[in-house]
Amino acid sequence: MARAKTMPCRVNRGPAAASENRRSILDAARRLFTERGYHVPLSAIAKYAGVGQGVLYRHFPTRLDLAFAVFEENLEQLETIGAEPDAGAFGRLWDRLVALTVDSAAFVEMAVDARRSLPGYTGGRRLQALIEVTLPRAQRAGLIDARITVDDVLLAHRMIYGVVVTEVEPAGVRAAVQRALRLLDPATTAVRD
Repeated sequence: MARAKTMPCRVNRGPAAASENRRSILDAARRLFTERGYHVPLSAIAKYAGVGQGVLYRHFPTRLDLAFAVFEENLEQLETIGAEPDAGAFGRLWDRLVALTVDSAAFVEMAVDARRSLPGYTGGRRLQALIEVTLPRAQRAGLIDARITVDDVLLAHRMIYGVVVTEVEPAGVRAAVQRALRLLDPATTAVRD
């Protein structure tokens, strides 16, 4: 008599898989938030990560918790750049901020949502502090017009976000952002030279 083939069982590794599951969820969230926006179903994120929804909710009880975790990684990248002591740090910070906004507009949406619903949220203040540290060095080195203020840079960032979320053709986002950056010269494009 022939033996029936059995499918290998998936072994529940329990707590041993927690950090791997968390990383998979964060990677899936980053990708799907970028592709489909902040309101992508959490079930789609869990499926993409290869975990059950219960696992997702154990790590991240709310959409905001998940978005914060991904956004925190983005902010840590910006803080690493901002910690660089040279005059060019502002340019690199701005370039990365624009790239993150283009690639992850959902996280700006999350930050706006967080500001409204979580009075203790510090992400916006942390970004402002990075600009307050790096902008003056770039100005002293002649890389940025001395009349540009921190508020001007934050406004330029909000304008870039507006371009990203209102562009009708997703394939045209990068070109539209580049056109907007040229219009914002010298506040932004001067740092690219």
